[in-house]
Amino acid sequence: MGEFRKAEDEQKRHDFAEGESGRGPGVPSRGLANDPRAGQWDGRRMSKRMIADYKTFIVTDGEGVRNSLYVSGCPFHCSGCFNASIWDFQAGHEYSQRLEDRIIDDLRAPWVQGITFLGGEPMLATPVLVPLARRIRREFGHDKDIWCWTGYTWEELMREGETHDKHELLELIDILVDGRYLKDQHDSLLQFRGSRNQRILDVPRSLAAGEPVVWARLHDQERQVSEIYLKDRDAGEGAQAS
Repeated sequence: MGEFRKAEDEQKRHDFAEGESGRGPGVPSRGLANDPRAGQWDGRRMSKRMIADYKTFIVTDGEGVRNSLYVSGCPFHCSGCFNASIWDFQAGHEYSQRLEDRIIDDLRAPWVQGITFLGGEPMLATPVLVPLARRIRREFGHDKDIWCWTGYTWEELMREGETHDKHELLELIDILVDGRYLKDQHDSLLQFRGSRNQRILDVPRSLAAGEPVVWARLHDQERQVSEIYLKDRDAGEGAQAS
């Protein structure tokens, strides 16, 4: 695994949109990720309808108790990516009707707030995620929310020439965490994201405003939990000693 990480970090990355402005925070990424031109990557051609993982009843992939679907395939190749093992579009197992029905059944649990799409790159898994998201809306309306992580920035998704299927998926999503993971901006205090360039965006409000609108319940930590715990513990021990 160590050798794989070393080779991955030494990989040459390309800024295919070099010279383009207004692509959002954190791009171009100075060799920390591949940066595509508008429409360069089309999930309708690239997706192999493969799923890397499906997890139920977790609290790390967005607000509340959630189910998470991890799609396979990502050409961003962010240096230091936690899920580099599923960059391959053929990794994992094929999406099936049986899995979709299970996802819908799992969402019926009253304590589940919604579903999260991760990867891999969800915006390049639209042949799977657009029909699934439409079914979720038919079955649950907006009683269950949909979160999505993407390496694209909001501004890139809005570029003229970007593929329409990405916009179809975006219109079905409630919350979007956007932007590449940039290891030189890593911050463990951030809520639901790994680097400072990434944003948690309210999609309906952003579409209505014509610009990215940050999620109203954003709440980053100011200190590590361990630091807070140790300070409180030390204060308690001092009170007992006196």
